[in-house]
Amino acid sequence: MKKPTMIIGKKQIILAGMTLILGLAVYINYAVSTSDGKIKATDVVKSQSVNYGDAQLVSTDSASDYFAQARIDRMNSRDEAVETLKNIMNGGDSTEEEKKVAEEEASAMTGLMESESKVETLVKAAGFEDCVVYLDGDNANIVVKTDSDGLVASEAAQIKDILLSEVSVANENIRIYDVE
Repeated sequence: MKKPTMIIGKKQIILAGMTLILGLAVYINYAVSTSDGKIKATDVVKSQSVNYGDAQLVSTDSASDYFAQARIDRMNSRDEAVETLKNIMNGGDSTEEEKKVAEEEASAMTGLMESESKVETLVKAAGFEDCVVYLDGDNANIVVKTDSDGLVASEAAQIKDILLSEVSVANENIRIYDVE
């Protein structure tokens, strides 16, 4: 069997040189076009001492604080309820009937949390800036961030339609609040 040999001829050297010249031309064109006809010179980087962990003042609006705090409060109350249900299910003095009821409540709570998340996502997708949904099985409370004009009847109907597509709640038990 014959071993392949690598022969570099004139054509290969010319092709490599032209490729190098083309790459150089593209770079120079880019450098000149981004700096208004002058070749861009870089600045000297001066090292700065940074203290990581220093506190910085950050301003936020009260509406976003409300939504963040509402989500945290809802999560904390749900965590407490889940912990109570776990104690009932794992407790040695609980009867089988109490454990069964606790399991049903846990699955219902999981379904409500999923529904809340879906409704919040769908309301945001409908064009509202932010939203928090509270479901407890029979009642639904929705808090929506709006402009200074407030909610229009058509927007409230749209939110109500989104809610009813995910959960079944009586119309008189649906409350929609707007926050600027």
